[in-house]
Amino acid sequence: MDLLHRDEYAEMSVAQVWARELDAGVYWCSQSTMYRILRQAGQSRERRRQATHPPRTIPQLVATGASQVWSWDITRLKTVQRGVFYHLYVIIDVYSRYVVGWHVATGEDSMLAREVIDDAIARNRVRPEVLHADRGSSMTSKPVAELLADLDVTRSYSRPRVSNDNPYSEAQFKTLKYCPAFPDRFDSLEHAREFCTEFFTYYNHEHRHSGIGLHTPASVHYGTASDVHQQRQHTLDAAWRTHPDRFTRRPRPPALPDTVWINKPAAQPSDLQNT
Repeated sequence: MDLLHRDEYAEMSVAQVWARELDAGVYWCSQSTMYRILRQAGQSRERRRQATHPPRTIPQLVATGASQVWSWDITRLKTVQRGVFYHLYVIIDVYSRYVVGWHVATGEDSMLAREVIDDAIARNRVRPEVLHADRGSSMTSKPVAELLADLDVTRSYSRPRVSNDNPYSEAQFKTLKYCPAFPDRFDSLEHAREFCTEFFTYYNHEHRHSGIGLHTPASVHYGTASDVHQQRQHTLDAAWRTHPDRFTRRPRPPALPDTVWINKPAAQPSDLQNT
C-alpha cells in the first residue's frame, strides 16, 4: 500500500506501477494481488485523474426574417478516383432557406472559406447578424474569425459532435444528395461545378420548400411570398365557391412561419398558461 501511495504512483494504474517497478528490477507481487490489496482497502476505483469538461452552451438562434441568421458547412463529393473528394462549401439563410453562396474546390482551406463568405456577403449586399457553423477547422479558423470580426458579424458554433445544432445545412445537404440527378461520382471539378450551378438555381427558384409554406427560397428571401400566398388563397377561394361540397371548411394554403429557430427553448409552464 505504501508503494501504491507514493507521490509518483498515486495517479497511475496498477499496470503502470507494476511495469515501472519491474523495469527498476523490483518484483513486489502480481498485478492481481495489487488489485486485491487495493480492493480490500476500498481503493479499487479509478486512480487516475479524469479530464472533466464543462457542459457546452446550447446554441439558440432565432430568425424572423431573411439575412438575420446564416448557416454554413462543407460536405465532400465523391470523384471517379477512389479516396479523392471535392469539397462543397454552402451558405444558407436559415429563415428563407435561400442558398446565398456556394463553391466547389479540390480541398478544404480556411482562406478559401473566408473568400466564400466574403463573396456571399458582397453579392447579397447584406451581411447577416449571426453566422452559424459547426466546429470544423475552417469554421473556427483565424481568417474566418477575423473577417467576421471586421464585419461585426456574430459567430455561433454547434456543440462538438452534435449534428442537430446545424440542422438547416444538414437538411440542405440531404436534399442535394438525395436528388435523383445527383451523380454517384463526379468526373471533374468542372462537372461538379456545372451540376451545383444547375441544382442551386433549381433549389432557390423552383423548389417548393415544405418548411416555408411550400414557397421557393427566393420568394421568401426577396419578400414576394406574401403576394404568392394571397394569390394561392384567391385560387382556393374560387374553388371553394365553385365546389363547396368538396370542402369541409374554407381551404387555406400552408402558412409561412413567423419565426425559425435553431434549438428553440422549451416552453415554460408559465408560457403555456399564458397561451
